[in-house]
Amino acid sequence: MTSGQTTKRGTTIVKQLARVVMAGVLSLWFASTAHAQRPPGVPNIPTIPTVPTTPSTPPVTTPPPETITVPTPRIVGSQPDATQVVPNTHVILQQSRTTDFNDNFLTEDWGKGRNLYGARSGRIKRIRPLSGVGTAGGAAATPPSEERVVLIVVDGTPTDARIDALAQRHRLARIESQNFPLIAATVFRWSIPDNRSVDAVLRELATDTEVRRAQRNMRYITQDAGARPPAEGSPEQYALAKLHLPEAHLLARGTDVAIAVIDSGIDVTHPEVAETVIGTFDALNSKEGAHPHGTGVAGTIAAHGQLIGAAPGARILAIRAFAANPKDGADSTSFVVMRAISYAVQQHAQVINMSFAGPADPLVQEALAACAARGIVLVAAAGNAGPNSPPLYPAADRHVIAVTATDSADRLFPASNRGAQISIAAPGVDILMPAPDDKYQVKSGTSFAAAYVSGLAALLIDRNPGITPDGVRAALTATAHDLGPKGRDDQFGAGLADARAAVEAVSRSLTAGAKTDAATPPQPAR
Repeated sequence: MTSGQTTKRGTTIVKQLARVVMAGVLSLWFASTAHAQRPPGVPNIPTIPTVPTTPSTPPVTTPPPETITVPTPRIVGSQPDATQVVPNTHVILQQSRTTDFNDNFLTEDWGKGRNLYGARSGRIKRIRPLSGVGTAGGAAATPPSEERVVLIVVDGTPTDARIDALAQRHRLARIESQNFPLIAATVFRWSIPDNRSVDAVLRELATDTEVRRAQRNMRYITQDAGARPPAEGSPEQYALAKLHLPEAHLLARGTDVAIAVIDSGIDVTHPEVAETVIGTFDALNSKEGAHPHGTGVAGTIAAHGQLIGAAPGARILAIRAFAANPKDGADSTSFVVMRAISYAVQQHAQVINMSFAGPADPLVQEALAACAARGIVLVAAAGNAGPNSPPLYPAADRHVIAVTATDSADRLFPASNRGAQISIAAPGVDILMPAPDDKYQVKSGTSFAAAYVSGLAALLIDRNPGITPDGVRAALTATAHDLGPKGRDDQFGAGLADARAAVEAVSRSLTAGAKTDAATPPQPAR
């Protein structure tokens, strides 16, 4: 090999080495650039080069799939284990609690089989299973949704500055509030955003001079014990004869007496209560339809079609405060019940029927005392928690007529509560009553016994408009038919109510010019 050939070959080798080095540098640069642009977690998949070709036909372009963007809302009081679902299809809930959120807290309810949202509504749904917490006699002390919530009562109408300072002192987040002239105070619903227990927060609030009262948001449930279809020829209207209602209606029909029914939704178009409802209010701000319990209670009071209620001439204020619950029928809370009572007072209710039960509740008890001071008759179901249950409220409140249930043979309804709080008994077993959608149902429970007594109270007010709540109680208990042990007892109270005897008693008091709050007519013979 000549020296010239050697030099030329060396130059070629140097050039080849330079190309290799340059290719390596470029490869490393492309790799580092691609890695910088690639999202974390996406594997490094090498690109396979392809030879560009000229297609014989235009390429078919497939559009990317449609995406729905939902902005992340500010969720107030959310739970760590809350599930967020993008509702781009219709959602049906069976046993869950749902809460709507936008930028601020809106509404809450407990749903059963309801079409809650439309397609692409843009709302976020939080779902938590229902479960009782802190039960007392079968009634949960606090609903699951309110486990991290406290109610605070502040005198008058405090300024925003005072409330902001209160929230900062106690590290609480405000959910909602409402002023209640009935108790001359504003009630606030607050969430606890940190890990402090509710009891610890309540103890802290008890030392704050700005706070009149602080408590849990108690839970109430309606008091019925299920339903069965009416059998042909069955004597479900036995209550009319038991209470001597046909005879009482010759003297009074409860004409134009306003009875507030605080309950689940009432079918105000049902023929049994049509043209009876003079006002409606939804304390839940819900979109639920009519419910069997509320419709049944309203019909037991004022039915005037194929059925006859206790006071067919009465007028009903239909107040929805209870939402459907597949486990307990329907339930509510202290704050919502307060709204319902406040509306009843504003609409000049003369009787308030409360066919529900729960634990002792200072907030609601204050409202009931204010109602009694205004001359409103208060009637409540004793409860269906059985003989071993502690007293349930509002029936155990001293201003309330607590009603237990009996059957067609004057036997005590087995599930009825017992105790010194029981005032009187009325039929409440296998009662025929209206149901939503122009239907009928047969149900049992102290709820419906209470409804009969609310109707009887309307008869007494119709007959003697000046009668006081104490006068109504005295007339009903003094004329009741003794059942069980002789005299008043913890099972039947004063005994089975007698509409005719009670109306006649207040009629005599009216004629004699006696004070109707001291009416003590003689006990009728059994």
